[in-house]
Amino acid sequence: MEWQKAFKVIRTFNWVILFVLALTSFIFLSPACTLGIILGGLIIIANFNVLQHTVLRGFFSEEGLGARKTSIIAKYYLRLAATGVIIFILIGQEWVHPAGLAAGLSIVVVSIVFLGIHLIWKTSSRGGI
Repeated sequence: MEWQKAFKVIRTFNWVILFVLALTSFIFLSPACTLGIILGGLIIIANFNVLQHTVLRGFFSEEGLGARKTSIIAKYYLRLAATGVIIFILIGQEWVHPAGLAAGLSIVVVSIVFLGIHLIWKTSSRGGI
């Protein structure tokens, strides 16, 4: 599977998982937990997309290697700091339930695991492995 197709599948899985988790939470859990799942999912999906954009621009840029490396590292830490501040505010102001936020923040990891399972399933059904 080529990388562009894999990223597209992961992005699709991200939104499907976020929708399913948010809907399930809306039915069975508190509003604070549901809001945590939704905001956590949106934060991590945006974070993942910005990371992908940064890495692609870093490797396919016309700048020198040193400038690209510095830019990628600086953007990584800025994104990490911004994410930390947002999470701190959301939990500190008690706008979201921490468990819901953690569930929402795990969406990209779950999507990557689903992609791995999908690829293994696809390979094993063709008689591979």
